[in-house]
Amino acid sequence: MPRTPEPSSAAPDSPPPAVNPPDAHADVAALTYEQARDELVAVVARLEAGGESLEESLTLWERGEALAARCQQWLDGARDRLAAVRTEHPTGAAAGATPTGPTEEDDR
Repeated sequence: MPRTPEPSSAAPDSPPPAVNPPDAHADVAALTYEQARDELVAVVARLEAGGESLEESLTLWERGEALAARCQQWLDGARDRLAAVRTEHPTGAAAGATPTGPTEEDDR
């Protein structure tokens, strides 16, 4: 006869694990790319070092995910801006640009 699993031995009055509300990392939206990247590096270092409780590790992980998403938003925006400029000006010559490097006259 198959055994039925026994109920959990956790105390009935113990609180469930905390779940961060969706807006828990709303401040991340105001960060510059550099701020988000630097904080993400610090979060990763803390996670790699270990020593945090499970709950704190999960909170750090969630913060890291929000920071990584913010960095990706900045990178996507930069890529889109570059693509728009390239579309408007396919070559430097089309925009009337001149080379900025050394010329033969500079060598004389």
